Amino acid sequence: MEAACRRAGIGSAEEVRALGTDAVYRRLLETGGQPHFIGYYVIEMGLQGRPWNDCHGAEKEALRRRFDVIVAAVKGTGLSGIERQLDQIGTGLRR
Repeated sequence: MEAACRRAGIGSAEEVRALGTDAVYRRLLETGGQPHFIGYYVIEMGLQGRPWNDCHGAEKEALRRRFDVIVAAVKGTGLSGIERQLDQIGTGLRR
């Protein structure tokens, strides 16, 4: 996770806390990470100071919906990793 965060430009636990689960996970996907629900909710549980496997029932279902939205948004761009990053910083799509 530490290496993946570094690739995503996230260098500290403080940055993870400041960004929050959704923004962190989106950046992980945008920098080449593969979608994995457990990884997503591990971040959420960690930020809440809870054991990684402490997510159940309706709470887990709600997290799954958030995860699915993030994955769909990242995959839905149709851009490669570098093109997605360039588009995010405002350089526009490669023509």
